[in-house]
Amino acid sequence: MIRVTPSIQLSRRRALQFSLGATLATTTGVAQVSRAYAQNEVQDEDIFRFALNLEYMEAEYYLRGTTGKGIEAADVGSKPGDVVGGKKVSFETPAIGEFMQEVAENELAHVRFYRKTLGTKAVDRPAIDFDAGFKAVAEAAKLGPDFDPFGNEMNFVLGGMLFEDVGVTAYAGAATVLKNKDFLAAAAGILAVEAYHMGMARSTLYRKGEKAWKAANAISDARDKLDGPDDKDQGIQVDGKANFVPSTPDAIVFTRTPQEVLRIVYLTDKDGVSKGGFYPEGMNGTLKST
Repeated sequence: MIRVTPSIQLSRRRALQFSLGATLATTTGVAQVSRAYAQNEVQDEDIFRFALNLEYMEAEYYLRGTTGKGIEAADVGSKPGDVVGGKKVSFETPAIGEFMQEVAENELAHVRFYRKTLGTKAVDRPAIDFDAGFKAVAEAAKLGPDFDPFGNEMNFVLGGMLFEDVGVTAYAGAATVLKNKDFLAAAAGILAVEAYHMGMARSTLYRKGEKAWKAANAISDARDKLDGPDDKDQGIQVDGKANFVPSTPDAIVFTRTPQEVLRIVYLTDKDGVSKGGFYPEGMNGTLKST
């Protein structure tokens, strides 16, 4: 479900009520994220390991789409899982190809940063299945049985949007609970980079026209059905207008708990699930169950 802000002018009292309600909703969302982490008694390193799992998937996706090859052996750990799917994309628009290449380099740099920062505590790359994951996404979003994220540049950017939106909300959630100031600063910096990616992907898709709008909004709706009862997703077109920046009425990014993130990447709406979707054997580390 996509939340649409009314276009009519609000009365002063109504506007105040709306603003207070939005602020309360934002505050409540942050509190829910904090409680979710606290209940698991996780450490900063656990959060970074969780992020590393996500960065492995993003790096593999963009590298395979732009170079035809995944992460090199030196950057995946001693016992990495296999990666299924992915091939070099034929970009019709040189600028989009250059943008995707830059994103691939950014995501690989994130993998290397986390591995360097965590040292011996870094997790190996988990098994990743793009074929099964995107097949399920295509079915849920009704994109058709032949949807291939590596088939053309529009599909590739659609697949990237699936990850980038989730990554931004995951980092926003983590920022509420990280204790180490250096870790927090790093997470904030990576969040900003992921947000750049997200905005570029969404604006690129918007320029592609109605077919891309409908597909992107369908992916957004599918994510929203998976991550829980709260409305934490927005398409790239809302109420007939462009929506490059998904956010609360206060223009604050949504936050997701690890469990909400896992529901999306495991492609399940059930609690207690520890594998599935893009991660056939689950994530590595402490935070791995919905």
